[in-house]
Amino acid sequence: MTRRGPRWVARGVLLALVLLLGGCAFPPLFREPVQPGRVTLPGTEVVVPARIAGHLFWVEAAWGGAGPFRFLVDTGSSVTLVTPALAKRFPGRVVPTGPNPRLRVRGAEGGAIDLPRASLRRLELGGAAFEDVEVLLYDCAPLSAHLGLPVDGVLGFPLFRELLLTLDYPASRLILRPRTLSALIPGQPVPADAALRTPLITVGLGERSLLVLVDSGSAAGFSLNPAGINPHYAVPPRDGAVVGTLAGERPQRVARLAEPLRVGGHVIPEPVTDLTDELSALGGGVLRQFVVTFDPQRDRVFFHRPSEGPPARMEVRSSGLSFNRTPAYWRVAAVIPGSPAAAAGIVPGEVVVRINGESVGRWELARFERLLEGAEPITLTFLEGTTEVEARIAPFNLLP
Repeated sequence: MTRRGPRWVARGVLLALVLLLGGCAFPPLFREPVQPGRVTLPGTEVVVPARIAGHLFWVEAAWGGAGPFRFLVDTGSSVTLVTPALAKRFPGRVVPTGPNPRLRVRGAEGGAIDLPRASLRRLELGGAAFEDVEVLLYDCAPLSAHLGLPVDGVLGFPLFRELLLTLDYPASRLILRPRTLSALIPGQPVPADAALRTPLITVGLGERSLLVLVDSGSAAGFSLNPAGINPHYAVPPRDGAVVGTLAGERPQRVARLAEPLRVGGHVIPEPVTDLTDELSALGGGVLRQFVVTFDPQRDRVFFHRPSEGPPARMEVRSSGLSFNRTPAYWRVAAVIPGSPAAAAGIVPGEVVVRINGESVGRWELARFERLLEGAEPITLTFLEGTTEVEARIAPFNLLP
């Protein structure tokens, strides 16, 4: 194979949603609530195995003898989404609803789109049965391409309004309990405001307090709107990747704060932040250190650490690249300026067929993330016409 040297090529045009590896972002949908239907549990506790990929929280559901279907659990979303493909698969279970066939939803970055409305007759999640669930139809293909896995929908926060919802990140599991068992919740409760059908809490940043969204649908650690706050930086803002939003792409600005972040009595030193013009939020990059329990009926969120010791200092390991994935190849969607990948001359549009000699089909996102945690350079094999060309890329800390 040919060993690749640095090349300098003009940056290509991005044609798809771009998500950053080692810290991706997929915006929650909120502002316009859609009411869910009834829910029943077979007992006092339902435990659903989960997967954490890209700091996002995933579960699988099956019903009607079909599935499993893969869903993102998004506490930052006031709506539940299913793909048009899933709706077509169940013509008698997903039906149009309401006098208004479409609903306008607003994403985390301010953009808005109209989505078709429907009703899902029944959704089963680990034995829990949700009936007559109002849903919106949304094509999750860009998110599927990012993860390299099919995504069938997004489970919004109101779906769980009658339950205690626990996202146990350390043990990779979702737990559903009746709300009458709230006395058994471990951790310190934090008052929440769910007026927008999504949980808002107050956290501390240095000597200041600010309102944030608890958003399991964002892979960022701590998204901060700096307006009126004048934050102090340990590492000043720098360019990250181009990240995908509901309304299109935006350039990412990331920084490491000098002030500690306080969440429910826990202190996170020098948190990494993704600067935003919208509502500040706690994403999966922070939540993954906790067992997080939501008590919607009593407007509380609990943060519990099952292990001893304070939360760890946040690190963002990156290859400098983000990809759109297929089983046969990964297409480079964005390159972080100033990264080793940029120095090697890699540009958007190029195609990767192997990682460390293995076909990309064997590298799902979670496995690739584990690879980035190491210090060893990664060998990427690019396909240029009919020629394979290798490049060695050193993973790096985006914010030291």
